[in-house]
Amino acid sequence: MPKLELGMISSTWVGTKVGLEEGIRKAKEIGFDTYDIFEDPLDIDDATRELIKRTCKEVGLPIRSCVCVNFGFVDFNPSAQRFALDRAKAYVDQCAYFDGKNVLLVIGEYYWDCEVFPCEAIWNMAVERCQELSDYAAGKNIEIVLELEPFTQALVKDVHELVRFVRAVDRPNFRANADISHLDLSDASFEDVKEMTGLIGHIHLSDCDGETHGDLPAGRGQTPIKEYLQAIVDTGYEGTVSIELEYSPDPDTIVEWATEAYNGTAKIMSEIGVR
Repeated sequence: MPKLELGMISSTWVGTKVGLEEGIRKAKEIGFDTYDIFEDPLDIDDATRELIKRTCKEVGLPIRSCVCVNFGFVDFNPSAQRFALDRAKAYVDQCAYFDGKNVLLVIGEYYWDCEVFPCEAIWNMAVERCQELSDYAAGKNIEIVLELEPFTQALVKDVHELVRFVRAVDRPNFRANADISHLDLSDASFEDVKEMTGLIGHIHLSDCDGETHGDLPAGRGQTPIKEYLQAIVDTGYEGTVSIELEYSPDPDTIVEWATEAYNGTAKIMSEIGVR
């Protein structure tokens, strides 16, 4: 049984008193193996990037992924499309600078009830942008991993659409992100996970109440995390499981919140033999 890395996303610290450098050190102290960066390359400077890279190297916390939310991939305006693609390329450049493995991509939603632009046209806009981005990323040895968003108007809102989209992009470095709470919220069965065999490039893990998006520590909700993770492992996945904990209900206890998430997830991973 392969051993998986257990990482966390730096967005955990958003809205808390834990600063950028302190967050990296806290993640290492808690016990995490890896770190994912939630920093827009257009909003930080080279000195900040250097601080992130240096601190992660100093504490021994390799960076695996950079998270890019980019709804502009479905914009029909050429200028907005160019900006969205250039911004996504900046994420690729930033990930390569960090010696990371992938850019985690979130694309947009259908709009105007698909009455002005048909759903197929909006879908194709996103596919074309993802093909261009993947071609650019290939030159820097970076993968693009796409996340399903379990919301009504999302382009990629369930496993079937995620697999269809990845196959439509048809690039070897364009892969799927298996987000465990999103799988639950989209009513994916454990059998559905098999559809992603050979396509998974990264994992996000959090808990939820089964009805609304929550990003809770493992054990606080009703998500069958162990069963989903086992199903993912059964596809042959080897890599990183990154904990996602945005917007804690009590920012003053965020370190305890992250520690609880680490302990709960590590326990599940140990139980199925991947840690």
